[in-house]
Amino acid sequence: MNPVTSIPAALAAPFALAALTLAACANTPEAKVPEALQPAANEALAMVVPARGVQIYKCRAKADGHEWAFVAPDAELFDATGKLIGRHGAGPFWEALDGSRVNASVKARADAPDKRDIPWLLLAARNTGPEGRFSTVTSIQRVNTAGGSAPASGCDAGSIGRETRVHYTADYRLFTQR
Repeated sequence: MNPVTSIPAALAAPFALAALTLAACANTPEAKVPEALQPAANEALAMVVPARGVQIYKCRAKADGHEWAFVAPDAELFDATGKLIGRHGAGPFWEALDGSRVNASVKARADAPDKRDIPWLLLAARNTGPEGRFSTVTSIQRVNTAGGSAPASGCDAGSIGRETRVHYTADYRLFTQR
């Protein structure tokens, strides 16, 4: 009996499943970030920060009816291992647990590959807190978004002032000067 080729089926199945999963991941093309969302040539990717939270909208009147207007994000930020490292909120800001913080403004926007997801963004960032994990960040890309878009209905004259929170996930790619 050859010990290498005679692995019991119960033990071999998990390894086969893992191999198929890795093969599938290796063959899944990553969504291409549009040229308009590329950071400056003198910036380098420092870290990718997955986020999970909500986009907050408020029902408001407008000249020709009513709309869900964006108010703010409210999300937790994680490192590559899934450990909580900070939060993202109104301003918008990204704040690490060490207190370092950047505020940002939108430089460019592109539709997400799936129109049901919030747009992808390139943001210019500036340090607004003490030295730490996020203090040297100069640009941020929001990519790989899922969810977060304003509801298609539910905002009418009787709903003015009502807020709704729509779940989303995204990857925030943080860049620093080279």
